[in-house]
Amino acid sequence: MSKNNFTDLEHQENLDLEANQQSSFAKLNDNIVAIRDSLRPGQKQMADWEHGSLAVSAVPGAGKSRGMADAAAIAIARQYQHSLSTGNNYRRQLVVVTFTRSAAANIKAKIRECLRDKLSLPQTGFAVYTLHGLALNIASRHPHLSGLQLENVTLITPNQSHRFIRLAIEQWIIHNTEQYSHLLAGKQFDGEETEKLRRQSVLRTEVLPDLAYTVIHEAKSSGITPEQLKKWSQKTTDKYAILQVAAGLYEEYENLMRRRNPSDMSPDFIDYDDMILAALRVLENDSARRIEQNQVFAVFEDEAQDSSPLQTQLLEILASEGDGLGSRLAVSVAEREQPFDFAQGAGGGEQGAGSRGQGDGADFDSSLLSIPKLNLVRVGDPNQAINSTFTPADPIYFRDFCKKCHLDQRLATMDQAGRSTRIIIAAANFALEWVNNQWSTTNKGETPFLVQTIHPVDINDPQTNANPAPVGRGLELYTPVDIHQTVELLSQRVVELFTQDPKSCAAVLVRENRQGRWLGEALEPICKEHNIKLYDVGERERRSHVPQEILSLLQFCDRPHSPGQLKAALDVLVQRQLIPTQDLNALASVPEEFLYPGPLAAPQTDIVQKTAHLCCSLLRARLELPLYQIISFFALTLNYDQAELATADKLAERVNQQLFGNTSMEAMLSALSEIVSSERFEPVDTENLDEQYTQPGQLTIITMHKAKGLDWDYVFLPFLHENLIPGRFWVPPQSQFLGDFTLSEVARAQIRAVLHTNTIPNISQAWEDAKYLKMAEEYRLLYVAMTRAKRLLWMSAAQQAPFTWNKPHNLQASAPCPVFAALKRQFPKNVVK
Repeated sequence: MSKNNFTDLEHQENLDLEANQQSSFAKLNDNIVAIRDSLRPGQKQMADWEHGSLAVSAVPGAGKSRGMADAAAIAIARQYQHSLSTGNNYRRQLVVVTFTRSAAANIKAKIRECLRDKLSLPQTGFAVYTLHGLALNIASRHPHLSGLQLENVTLITPNQSHRFIRLAIEQWIIHNTEQYSHLLAGKQFDGEETEKLRRQSVLRTEVLPDLAYTVIHEAKSSGITPEQLKKWSQKTTDKYAILQVAAGLYEEYENLMRRRNPSDMSPDFIDYDDMILAALRVLENDSARRIEQNQVFAVFEDEAQDSSPLQTQLLEILASEGDGLGSRLAVSVAEREQPFDFAQGAGGGEQGAGSRGQGDGADFDSSLLSIPKLNLVRVGDPNQAINSTFTPADPIYFRDFCKKCHLDQRLATMDQAGRSTRIIIAAANFALEWVNNQWSTTNKGETPFLVQTIHPVDINDPQTNANPAPVGRGLELYTPVDIHQTVELLSQRVVELFTQDPKSCAAVLVRENRQGRWLGEALEPICKEHNIKLYDVGERERRSHVPQEILSLLQFCDRPHSPGQLKAALDVLVQRQLIPTQDLNALASVPEEFLYPGPLAAPQTDIVQKTAHLCCSLLRARLELPLYQIISFFALTLNYDQAELATADKLAERVNQQLFGNTSMEAMLSALSEIVSSERFEPVDTENLDEQYTQPGQLTIITMHKAKGLDWDYVFLPFLHENLIPGRFWVPPQSQFLGDFTLSEVARAQIRAVLHTNTIPNISQAWEDAKYLKMAEEYRLLYVAMTRAKRLLWMSAAQQAPFTWNKPHNLQASAPCPVFAALKRQFPKNVVK
């Protein structure tokens, strides 16, 4: 073949290749357009994203999960096109971050499905993580920078009863006897020995554990060290020096985490906050940061309202173009106090995602600056922020991001929701507006909700079965005589609904697990009679508590003279309803006198005698039974059901295997403590978890918190009483010797005040701030619960209800939740007599 012919052939092959590529590009573009046409306006704004920052505020039921999955697939497709057109085979990936493992599994499946079925592309080019999973991934790739040698550390999830928390408290007391004495004295103290012992029990088992757990989690997740907390405490003048005590507990805890090598960066144990901190240590290094950033072309974050300060910082660094660290966490006080109304939005229709321009309604402080160059899409709903009073999550950071994006016309609003029928949408919108109006009249600062009205979808909505027809009245409001009539009315309606449509799904949403347990027992025979599957989510979760309960009983048997171990065992017996609720501190303060009263001791009541007898039977079993049988005996004593007994058997088998050749109580406690601390016993379900809760023909009992992100045809909200929603902080009588507040909530409010306003409120103001935060979040929780319903929302508040669900049979007159009363006035046709 001549040289000219070879050149001509090569030229033709290049032309054919280019034509094929253009044809492939054209087909891919057609597929992208087809996906976009199937989306609603707010979802299209996500799909139109190509670069830069974008904040997406989505109302409940707007389809943000589907919108994010399709937008992610389109972004991956565009990156694929870019790599082919430039001839660069190295493709950077999209990082998608969400809140839970189950949510990560769900969105991963949706992205894969869209890439495969709608775009005909390989199911690659992206990675989905939880925030902690992402941090651990970064830290593990750079162990010399992160300080985490993962093969040598144990992951723990500390809670108030965790042994590190308990040990930190004991160490702090030893090193700070004077401060401990101030706490013991409280407001006033006459020096009586019995009262002193009772107060010691309260401090060691309740007050200080709550303070330590709250502050460690709150401070760590914000990047605050014990040393910084100590400096802040110097600006306070309260009698108890709460922040100084908290800093000391935090310091003792950190020392325990690195007990073998206190001066070494490599810990023996890590918690989830350590993962974030370790990843940020990696990203402080210029070389490592460039390596991580060069692997990522963008970051998409779901449930952005639930991020903490350090989590926000981590995502912004990864999403940054160039080499700037820029934590961008410090925002002026004036900025945070600016009113912001999503109803006025940023560029209606489909403009916001890709254009820049002047704001069109909101009044912002001139100190606000545009966001630095970030390829970051954050999706969330500040009105569904329901985790900030018991986790370090704070919606203020997502609100700030929305404000800044608004300046650049990069705020997308998804205010059309197709999940619920129109009457349910109207009820949710009314609840939001009513709460805000009531809040404003009492001058309690920022309202619980941002103004963001849910709108039904357009008539020509591209997605099927939007805003379905109501079942019955769509919204039904009941006022039963008591909780027993509540069950009767609820079960009658459940039977009617499943008789009409056996393939539908329903859920009862409760505020507390104790309500769910009582309700499950009451509904079980009725559901069995009518062949309705009853799935109590709380019952399954209670099985995961089996290792901790068994450990508490074993620790008591090992050290029955310890007030802390005795009280922990008594707590288990109360939770299992084997003994009545009573003043456990009084019993635990003098263990010998409680367990084996002498002839000169004051007579015990029948309740105390029964409690002591049960505890003594546990101690006798420890002496009379071989160790390999002790777990099974405890399981029977605790009246475990069949599933819990199976869990206990599995636990016993696991522990006995580890004890082979060393059958001592010390070895058993060590093995069981390791299982509980490292969470290596119970498997974590990540696949199809949501489907377990929403099965056709099933009635699910689930807490309002856990119901977030789910929906059912029919949703039942019983027990809507004022003492729970909005509720109030209740100072237990046993700790009122300190004052009419709790140390943990005061410390939390003070830490957040420093982060947000750079000022530290006094105890009185911090306690008021904490109360308002709790009330606001409870109202948002009710809003989330109401918006889970598609076709019927059933709500009730009984006239007689328990003051505490530890004693469900002690009924008293109970005021309804204020929102429920307002709904009855607003929707009189929906009140069922």
